[in-house]
Amino acid sequence: MHDFCFTIPYGLLLVCGGVIGFVKKGSTASLAGGAGTGSLLVIAGYLSLQAFNKRKNSYFALILETVIAAILTWIMGQRYMHTGKIMPAGIVAGLSFIMALFYLYKVATGGNHIPPKTE
Repeated sequence: MHDFCFTIPYGLLLVCGGVIGFVKKGSTASLAGGAGTGSLLVIAGYLSLQAFNKRKNSYFALILETVIAAILTWIMGQRYMHTGKIMPAGIVAGLSFIMALFYLYKVATGGNHIPPKTE
């Protein structure tokens, strides 16, 4: 599976979560964190998709995705440990941890595997 197939929905989910947190609680931290990191992930996914369309890998996008997922895992994990609330901190920390492992796997295996062009 290619990284952009998961990154774009993951980023959109974070954007929606940030907006919902702002609307429900008036939390500008949720808006900035969710919409900011989500937007960066959507942009990284788009860059990776564009590189894939050119039959290349975007290592910049892969590294950006990995760093964002790792930071979100740490921050939301700390928030979960402090509050004990599974929603949203525990869910986001768990999802971000899984995504960080996926991105590390992609980086370790050389990115998206692009099949040879058939003549």
